[in-house]
Amino acid sequence: MKCRSVACIWPDTPPSHKVTASAALNHPPTLYTGGSDGSILWWNLSSSDSNSEIKPVAMLCGHAAPIAGLSICCPMVVTGDDAKTECSSNGEGSYGALISACTDGVLCVWSRGSGHCRRRRKLPPWVGSPCTVRTLPTSPRYVCIGCSFIDARAHLSDPHSIDSFEGGEASADKGCKHGKLSKTTVVIVDTHGLTIVQTVFHGTSSIGRLDFMDIVLLGEDGEKHSVFMADSSGRVELVPILKELKAGGDDGSGLRKSSQLEVVDWGNRLSEGGQVVSSAARGNLIALVLKTRCIFRILSSDATIGEISFVEDILCVEEHSNQSHVLGGMFLEIGDAGKMQNAQYDNFCGHFAVWNRRGSAIVYIVSYLNNVFKSETLCEIPSASCPADVRLLFSFIQLKNYLLRIQSVCNDDDEPLRWMPHVTIWSLCQNSNIHGKSSRQSKMLGEGDFLAEWISSCSLHEINSQGGRKMSITSLKSPFRKARTENIKHADDESFSFARNGRLAVSSSMVISENHLVPYAVVYGFFSGEIEIVRFNMLLGPDCHGESPNHDVESPVSRQCFSGHTGAVLCLAAHRMMGAAEGWSFSHVLVSGSTDCTIRIWDLDSGNLITVMQQHVASRECFQDTQAIPEKVVWDGARGYIACLCRSHSGLSDTSDALYIWDVKTGARERVLWGAASHSMLDYFSKGISVNSISGSILNGNTSVSSLLLPILEDGNFSQSHLKLSEKAMKGIFPSTPSFLQMNKHAIGCTCPFPGIAALSFDLASLMFSGQKHEPAANGGAKLKERETSNPRTHDMNFDDGYDKNGTSADTVEVHECIRSQEEYLLRFSLSFLHLWNLDSELDKLLVTEMKLNRPENLIIASGLQGDKGSLTLTFPGLGSILELWKSSSEFCAMRSLTMLSIAQQMISFSHCSSPASSALAAFYTRSLADKIPDIKPPLLQLLVSFWQDESEHVRMAARTLFHCAASRAIPIPLCDKKTSANRELVRSFSEIGENEESPDKSLENQEINEAERFKILDWLESYEMQDWISCVGGTSQDAMTSHIIVAAALAMWYPSLVKPSLATLVAHPLVKLVMAMNETYSSTAAELLSEGMESTWKACINSEISRLIGDTFFQIECVGSQSAYTAGHHPPVPSSIHETLVGILLPNLAMADIPGFLTVIESQIWSTASDSPVHQVSLTILIRVMRGSPRHLSQYLDKVVSFILQTIDPGNSIMRKTCLQSSMTALKEMVRAFPMVALNDTSTRLAVGDAIGEINNATISVYDMQSVTKIKVLDASGPPGLPNLLPGTSEMAVTTVISALSFAPDGEGLVAFSEHGLMIRWWSLGSVWWEKLSRNLAPVQCTKVIFVPPWEGFSPNSSRSSIMASILGHGSQVNVQEKARYSTCADSLKMLIHNLDLSYRLQWVSERKVLLSRHGQELGTFPL
Repeated sequence: MKCRSVACIWPDTPPSHKVTASAALNHPPTLYTGGSDGSILWWNLSSSDSNSEIKPVAMLCGHAAPIAGLSICCPMVVTGDDAKTECSSNGEGSYGALISACTDGVLCVWSRGSGHCRRRRKLPPWVGSPCTVRTLPTSPRYVCIGCSFIDARAHLSDPHSIDSFEGGEASADKGCKHGKLSKTTVVIVDTHGLTIVQTVFHGTSSIGRLDFMDIVLLGEDGEKHSVFMADSSGRVELVPILKELKAGGDDGSGLRKSSQLEVVDWGNRLSEGGQVVSSAARGNLIALVLKTRCIFRILSSDATIGEISFVEDILCVEEHSNQSHVLGGMFLEIGDAGKMQNAQYDNFCGHFAVWNRRGSAIVYIVSYLNNVFKSETLCEIPSASCPADVRLLFSFIQLKNYLLRIQSVCNDDDEPLRWMPHVTIWSLCQNSNIHGKSSRQSKMLGEGDFLAEWISSCSLHEINSQGGRKMSITSLKSPFRKARTENIKHADDESFSFARNGRLAVSSSMVISENHLVPYAVVYGFFSGEIEIVRFNMLLGPDCHGESPNHDVESPVSRQCFSGHTGAVLCLAAHRMMGAAEGWSFSHVLVSGSTDCTIRIWDLDSGNLITVMQQHVASRECFQDTQAIPEKVVWDGARGYIACLCRSHSGLSDTSDALYIWDVKTGARERVLWGAASHSMLDYFSKGISVNSISGSILNGNTSVSSLLLPILEDGNFSQSHLKLSEKAMKGIFPSTPSFLQMNKHAIGCTCPFPGIAALSFDLASLMFSGQKHEPAANGGAKLKERETSNPRTHDMNFDDGYDKNGTSADTVEVHECIRSQEEYLLRFSLSFLHLWNLDSELDKLLVTEMKLNRPENLIIASGLQGDKGSLTLTFPGLGSILELWKSSSEFCAMRSLTMLSIAQQMISFSHCSSPASSALAAFYTRSLADKIPDIKPPLLQLLVSFWQDESEHVRMAARTLFHCAASRAIPIPLCDKKTSANRELVRSFSEIGENEESPDKSLENQEINEAERFKILDWLESYEMQDWISCVGGTSQDAMTSHIIVAAALAMWYPSLVKPSLATLVAHPLVKLVMAMNETYSSTAAELLSEGMESTWKACINSEISRLIGDTFFQIECVGSQSAYTAGHHPPVPSSIHETLVGILLPNLAMADIPGFLTVIESQIWSTASDSPVHQVSLTILIRVMRGSPRHLSQYLDKVVSFILQTIDPGNSIMRKTCLQSSMTALKEMVRAFPMVALNDTSTRLAVGDAIGEINNATISVYDMQSVTKIKVLDASGPPGLPNLLPGTSEMAVTTVISALSFAPDGEGLVAFSEHGLMIRWWSLGSVWWEKLSRNLAPVQCTKVIFVPPWEGFSPNSSRSSIMASILGHGSQVNVQEKARYSTCADSLKMLIHNLDLSYRLQWVSERKVLLSRHGQELGTFPL
């Protein structure tokens, strides 16, 4: 599992966002807008009775091409009645997700809760370029994607070709131009795994270009899905969708031919009305929107039922009518209108909205009842007012009961790529004017301005650059920020002055991180041609050899400006020289490529220009005509070449792409490669650079190439190969580099997904690597051993010269302290960027003063989340946007809190002086943050348990701490008890619950849950669906199911009063199966939970299966320790960490829970396994632990225990004896120590074992010869001879304590025994060993002498200690009556005997004929024999 926390550094001005697609989710109210650069904005709507406001929350980064379509889907499998309530295609599901498609074929599924990318995948090449995405109305898990082989990327990305979004004549002409037959593909994609499950259509379509596509419902029941395809001429094709959606793979198998299509041509009927600009579908009703009218047709009957004319409406009567024609239309859902239509297809009543290029919109009430079509205007939305030089693009979308107008604003003709989004919220009902009369004009309820929100979030500081530039963010104004009134006022022309300064528009950026422990600087390239370097001087650590001599040391962040380019800087690269060249004094260079047809090389340290490379484009005019712009530039330092790829964006083919190569020494252009050869050569360059690169990849932040352009691989071969190359390069360049630096070079990943946006990804495993050197670390033993070898501790070093008295070199100590300071510095750097500043001023002050953190005050910092395959979710600046992620994402809360808590604990281990600050930081992220923000999401328990077996002790402790702190607030809904969920705030702390755990547990045992709740719990436990958090940590569907089992087991064991009564019973067997699954991540955790709660929770659930579980566990151990596996050269099937958990934790607890079953299993292992099997040693080890942990429960089986131990040292089996001799003798000595009724003579040749608990008249003592491992004598330890009737009230078959202590005589030929039952000491005289072996007589031998022990002070007979003296005194009958009344069964009596068994008696010889009896170390008397 990987826990990555992302921090984002935003530029001074917001990035460009030209809206090309949008989607809305109703619950919670959310808007998504996709841009022409591939970015997706996440907006949240907050509404009240008098005001509504929509704010941007985060940017979703997963595409590098224009967004072609967005749609709401439901990737989870939902069955039964919950399908309609939890997921809905119209965005009414609270668990909806967003699917996005861009023109290069990349699909992404984004979670609504966290906003992160669940799944990212690229469509196969045969599909083509996506242009439309629609969700199936009745199956929201599946989406229909329409693709075309006409390059839509050029259509959307061309800054001058905005006619397609405005619906102008150029768009119609272009549609006619491409009206010839075109190749089209329509596929059904499963949003759960982004796999193609059906190919609806693939081939040449009979219509023109695929301009419009919708999903319509046909058939009598309205459940037959069909794809409605149309072009701008009105030609229509209907393609049915198969009802069964089966995975068809990505090879295009099962393609549907055009002859099977239902073709309807409406082009001739609409030729007089012009071209179709939009279409909308609802059920079997289709609306075709033209420039001046809208036609409604029913597909089932192929009949036109009516039309609406816009000639007299505001849509066509406004000023500049030539630019005010209709642009689009859509059906709305207001009240029950939509339900009426779905119920009856021949009659319907609904709402339809139409808008034009100026932003005006009209909402109509349309109805078709009794073959009569009617339309009536409900409300009107006025057009947007703006200066004449501002270009606008409009689209509308419905969100709940509001209509949102989304407009993209471009106010600089010189920079056509500079677009800003603006959203206004309009009411869908008529408004009342001053006189109380209804007015058609709709009321604007609120607005959301991207730039205004940026200003309000970032107007905290004033940035001063190195070159004297002073720019105040607060001076920027929004072009559409105005008072929320009915009358819309014109904005001042000065409001648009911000974008005219090209210096503020970032065209490229990168993060310099190679050769540094942490990122060194951020480089920005601007459209004006300037380059700015922002160095993290305030964060420079001990190794600051690369810092610039020209920056101000006192300033936390220094800025340096390079000037020289006359065009936009589009590509950047940094390179560190590994050796000194003749005539070169620089060591760190920056390479920049621009639209001015030059490549410039700069000295990063001094800021001087080194050289200029030209001739990659003939002229600027040529560049503008061919659209070939520099995209990637790399430096091959080993061979001395620079390569620049100039890629054509004409969209036709790659033949016009060119790669220019220069010799750095001479400055001459060596070669120009065109077409596919240019890409192949660049890959060759990149591979060569990666081999010699410390980072392992040229895209590790040292170029401006976005990580989103990397190929989307389905496995880890790419990363593994780069990791191997990286390690090879590190060893070749820095053979003496400490292993810490080798490991932590990937602790902070850097990337720039879009120009100006720098993302830092902090990997928790790498940050915590230093904390593992003091751990045993089961999984990483080899790594730690190698690390200790390469980086030995100071007190382990011994050399002859140059060392002090302790054998420690001063240089070694200095190196050790340097590495330690590097580790601490890395953690402080991480805390500076990841901490939630400005929320707790006292904590912030403590971190600055005590922990020496530096606040990045002059940087615009925000939070983020890493998704699947390099995707990112980056919140916008400002505390409000960051807290929105905390409030909406349990995954983000868990990962960020886990990271901060782990780092805080690591900081305590580094420096005790920072302990108060670290403790306060840990308390803030465990409890204080939830107190300050009541509506914050609790950390996700499933994610936390996945780190319970992490290699780092600090991470494990942090994950468990967060689990207990959040358990009462984060119990999953299927497991939560309804009665206690209403009073969660009254739940006490974990310690208090532990004290009162027995009483609620007993009351819950009698409660039952109904069958429906039982099935819900089982479905939740067995769910294998990919959860949102799985993609955050890089897990699998197996992790989702196993984490559910762990969470349920932990809650049932630790918090039984908060969960449903039968949860323990339902989760017990899945927990056992998980232990036996030998899962490397979760089986150890499951074994620990099973062991910890065996007596209190699980024994009652699996009592009959414990012996089988013990046998299965031994089988796993046999597989792990089998010598054949190692001799064959194979890895053991079970990880060593699980082996240690099974042997050290689980098996001892299972043995204590079922001692007879355990003894039966280990005895059977003697004959069923090999003599040298590790199972025998494990059995002895577990026996020792049981003796130490629960000796009383083992006391009634002493004969079986001794029999097993003696079998392991049988002289007849030399192999087993050699393997187990040492362990067996240790076990025997432990028995003698734990049980006083087991004794060895001084020479260890005889062993005596007495019955601790047995029948009164059937007790014996067995004597064994240790050399032959045989029983040589049996001693009769039954009732005292000559006194058969001293216990008249006691049955002869009653079970009681028999032998309390044994001791051999010093000469080994006598044995003395003390019995608490009867208070007597008996003596047996034993013969010599050779005589006993010779006689072989096992008849019980009576004792030679009996001595009665008088009761000592404090001795009182009770039900378990009834003595002969008590019977003589007349208390025997009374005791027996009480005993019969109190214990109705023999089992209860036996339990009480075991519970009260006294193992503290000892017999010691003080002379040849005297013994000393003691109890708990106190002498009770000396008795002569």
